[in-house]
Order: sequence, then C-alpha cells, then structure tokens
Amino acid sequence: MKTLLTSQWARPFLLILVLLVLWDISIRVFAIPAYLVPAPLEVVVQLWREWPMLLSQAIPTTWATLGGFALSVVVGVPIAMLIAYSPLVESFVYPLLVFSQSIPKVAVAPLFVVWFGFGIIPKVIAAFLLGFFPVVVSTVMGFKSIEHDMVDLARSMGSSRWQMFFKISLPQALPAMFSGMKVSITLAVVGAVVGEFVGSNSGIGYVLQKANGNFDLPLMFAALVILSMIGVILFVLLDVIERMMIPWHASHRQEFMATA
Repeated sequence: MKTLLTSQWARPFLLILVLLVLWDISIRVFAIPAYLVPAPLEVVVQLWREWPMLLSQAIPTTWATLGGFALSVVVGVPIAMLIAYSPLVESFVYPLLVFSQSIPKVAVAPLFVVWFGFGIIPKVIAAFLLGFFPVVVSTVMGFKSIEHDMVDLARSMGSSRWQMFFKISLPQALPAMFSGMKVSITLAVVGAVVGEFVGSNSGIGYVLQKANGNFDLPLMFAALVILSMIGVILFVLLDVIERMMIPWHASHRQEFMATA
C-alpha cells in the first residue's frame, strides 16, 4: 500500500477509484434515478460491450485532433516568433488574435461544413482554432523571456544570428512552447468533437450525439471516458517528448540527474 501511495503513476488510478466509489455511494444514498446519472457499473458494462465500436470511432477523432494540433504548431510558432521579434507585427496581429478567441467556435463550426463539406477537414479546422491560441501565447512568452545578457555575450563572442537562435533563443523558449502545446493538445480534442457535433457521421462526437438522441446515458458516459483517455494519452506522449528534448529544464532536472 505504501508503494502505491508513493508511486507517481499509481496515484491517479487511486484517485479515480476513490471517485468511482463516491459516485456509486452518492447514487445509492441520494437515490438518483438512472435516467439522470447512471451507476459506474452500468458505464463499465457499456464500455466493455461497446468497446470495439468506441475504439473504431476514436480513431477519426484522434486523427482530427492530431491534424488540428499539428496545424496549430506549424502556423502558431512562426506567427509567435514574428510577434516576439517585431513590435510592429505585435501591434497589428496580437490584438486580432485575442479578438478571435472571443468568437464561439461552436457558432462558426457549421460554416466549415458548408465550405468544406463533411469529412475530416472541418474537424481539423475546429481543433486548430481551439489549439492555436495557447501555442502562440506561450511561444511569444518563451521568446520574450530570453535573458538579454546571454544574447549580448554570444554576440560579443562572434556568434551568428542562426547560432544564437539555435543555441540560445530556441532552447530557452522550448519550456514555454511545450507548456502551450500541452494546453493545445487537450483543447484540440475538444475542437475535434465540436467539429463532429456540427457535421460528421463518425467519431466520438457523433457517438455522443447519437447516445444523447437515444437517451442512452451509459453509452454517453462510456464515450466521455474514451474521449478523456484520448486527451490523457496525447498529453502523456507530449510530456515524454518534452522530457526527451529538454531534460536539463528545472521541471525535469531531478529526474535527469538521477538517470545521468
């Protein structure tokens, strides 16, 4: 038991187990009807029954999430670098980006179906719109927080601009960039589901809509579990990539020293 409490990987599962027990006890104590909130066992049974279908429907949602996230990084990082290094670009572009975030994505998502038809493209665009802003903001912060003394020292030693960028600017900005990408990958999952809500015949969002129409609450909760698993797995994969690329950072320094 002591090992379980001290294990970093076991703690989330223990917390989930406690929450499931509290969920079941609450339903029994307050006599909550099944048509409002299903019991955990019903959700587990439905998850086991519909696992092949849910797994097959999770694939298009995952692809749309990855596509939107990749687009967020490919487009967001260059724009963030322009904003960070050019006050003129920042004065024009940054307020527009902030303004764009006040537009509800659910409201504009149907337009993507009209413009691009049914398929993966509307879902990718919806995921991109939700995941784009955190990447830009964090990357701008990362490049703006670089110590000018290090840049001046590199200049005095005759380093070129490319050398300063790859040896100083980029490594110093990577922690902030990964922080933004971690937020972006979870929001991209939400964006993909939003795209599936407005126009799709596949994906977890489609399953949620179908279960909602049939008032099948166990299936809805099972689909939400799958959706959460997609977000967690993608977040963990991104965290592993971060640890591999910047093991020297303060957040990973203790583990880096232990393995060195």
